[in-house]
Amino acid sequence: MRPSVKIRPLLVVVAAVFALLASRLPASAQSSHLAQYLDSIAVSEVFPGADRLGPIEGAPPAAAAYAGSTLLGYIFLNSDVVNSIGYSGKPINIAIGLDLSGKIVGAKLIEHHEPIVLIGIPPQKIANFIKAFVGRNVLQGAPDATGSASVDIVSGATVTVMVIADSITKSASQFARSRRLGNPSTAAVPAAARKVDATKGSIEDWTTLLGDGSVRRLSISVGEVNDAFARSGNAEAARHPQEGEPSDEFIDLYVAEASVPAIGRSLLGAEYDALQQRLKPGQQAIVVAGNGIYSFKGSGYVRGGIFDRIELVQGENIIRFRDRNHRRLGDLAADGAPQFREIGLFVVPEGETFDPAQPWRLKLLVQRAMGGRDKAFLTFDLAYALPDKYLTAPASAAVTTAPTASVAPQGKPAESSTANEEPLWVRLWLARIPEIATLCVALAALTGIFFFQDALVRRPILYDRVRVGFLLFTLFWIGWYAQAQLSVVNVLTFLNSLRTDFRWDYFLVDPLIFILWAAVAASLLFWGRGAFCGWLCPFGALQELLNRLGRLLHVPQYKVPFGLHQRLWPIKYIVFLGLFALSLYSLSMSEQAAEIEPFKTAIVLRFARDWPFVLFAVALLAAGLFVERFFCRYLCPLGAALAIPARLRMFDWLKRYRECGNPCQRCANECPVQSIHPEGHINPNECIQCLHCQMLYHHAYKCPVVIQRRLRREKREAMASPQMRPGKPASGAA
Repeated sequence: MRPSVKIRPLLVVVAAVFALLASRLPASAQSSHLAQYLDSIAVSEVFPGADRLGPIEGAPPAAAAYAGSTLLGYIFLNSDVVNSIGYSGKPINIAIGLDLSGKIVGAKLIEHHEPIVLIGIPPQKIANFIKAFVGRNVLQGAPDATGSASVDIVSGATVTVMVIADSITKSASQFARSRRLGNPSTAAVPAAARKVDATKGSIEDWTTLLGDGSVRRLSISVGEVNDAFARSGNAEAARHPQEGEPSDEFIDLYVAEASVPAIGRSLLGAEYDALQQRLKPGQQAIVVAGNGIYSFKGSGYVRGGIFDRIELVQGENIIRFRDRNHRRLGDLAADGAPQFREIGLFVVPEGETFDPAQPWRLKLLVQRAMGGRDKAFLTFDLAYALPDKYLTAPASAAVTTAPTASVAPQGKPAESSTANEEPLWVRLWLARIPEIATLCVALAALTGIFFFQDALVRRPILYDRVRVGFLLFTLFWIGWYAQAQLSVVNVLTFLNSLRTDFRWDYFLVDPLIFILWAAVAASLLFWGRGAFCGWLCPFGALQELLNRLGRLLHVPQYKVPFGLHQRLWPIKYIVFLGLFALSLYSLSMSEQAAEIEPFKTAIVLRFARDWPFVLFAVALLAAGLFVERFFCRYLCPLGAALAIPARLRMFDWLKRYRECGNPCQRCANECPVQSIHPEGHINPNECIQCLHCQMLYHHAYKCPVVIQRRLRREKREAMASPQMRPGKPASGAA
């Protein structure tokens, strides 16, 4: 290995000038003012019943909605109240209508740049998801029709959906409190009025706990869940009913506040003392137990560390649990308690606000597969209020008014009630710790492969098995499971953010994508773009694996004449430069034009898409059966985007002989992407670092140079053996 420094100062200067020129161009139009958005929509779309709007005023800014001279409520923008930055690094702007009672009466997606929605998910699915929030009173923390609305989780757009859900609920709640909406005379008793009295209550049996409300129950039969899906309006879900008799038990769910001493000792027995040692001051815990054919735990916590079927809702706070907040219990200690299929003890995560003295509800998500990868969802609520016998007496002076957030002075934004809450990206990282660890181990293994490539490629069979194994991991785990396929859209978003409002948290919302980009950025200095294109790109892995299968089936391979090949590979650079130029004018348009990448169709959506997109992706894969990595060679804009900064790489790890190219052409003929010129030079812009040429470099029966060395060595060894030595004296000579 002869690492040779290849820093190119001129290219650095050119790149810097290019970036400076780009920064001087006007940013794509991104209207962030409510007035401009309201001009593009009808008032009734966001606030039904309103016929006019007042001026935009206040902090946060909002327009009052009127019916004649009657004030009905307000229209505001979620991004003016809370952070609504999505995966694209740009705000997801949603206009929200809120009436005077604090109820959401309308919500409309105004502008976004989410790539998965632009080129992968039908917009109507996102619109339906947003529509599900209409009717929710954010001051009460519950929808008007509890448990009856169908909630479309939108498979494949998890980050986008979480940002939308968080920004709608939190912005509406904060706005309602900043304007003092709601009726103070009918408000609930404030949290400070009543507290849990640890001295009250005693150890009770199961029947007593269930009878006085210390334990609350939700029972759903198979017939009831089928009827609920039928009423949801989702015809496809109704055509896939739950198997079983209508009277069969779908789920029988129970909850209780385990951190209340009397309840905890009744249900947990000796386990309660261990719980008290785990809990920090003010931290609470609940017990959830269930029977039936449906699991409230699901399998998501095993794969991703998060319980995705239950969440605790109290007011505006939504609390989700992860595996580290959970402890499995075998049974309950209360006399007469039934045997349960599953019991979980959940500790409210640190940093979350939860008052055990105030009512709350456990939201159960029921999902139904509808064939392929589509699913329908319903939510059912199990309400819980701690019985009075565990509480202190209410303070007489505190029951007359509702709790309200302080109103900021005019011109200053209202103080956020969630200022100390973990950012969304932190929660997303914590929820995917197992996946992050798996990816980091894989990246460490790939680094080892590159650093110790000489030892690996000297063993051709081992090298081939390692390569195929890593490609399978890249396709199935990085691609189809984790959906961490990088895209040129990421590059365009990053470049656009440098010109506008760069913030790291924009890019931290998807941990696997962020880690992959960090690894790719580091690898560009060592190995160029090949570390990603040759090993970490799921679509590239799919092409190579299919081509290997095609060779086994004797699919003929077409070798593009090198002269034609040289004229075809610049196409991908032209495509990238076109997308980049378009992004300077409109990022949305460039994201749509980036559909030339079949990554979303083949990897993210696993071909579950409209037939023109599927046909395009299949056509590219079919071309790759005859010309290995056809798309990578000639069309991939992401490969072109990575090749440009890869010119700054500092080392050259690929070894060559003087004889390479003249007269030997073996490496050039066998290079899977024809990155080796006939004269033996390796084009680093096209090389995918597959290490095939390095395997040939050391091969004792394929490389002519090594063959000649082996033959000379074998001849010397043969001549050195006693039987072959000339002039050997006869036996018995003096």
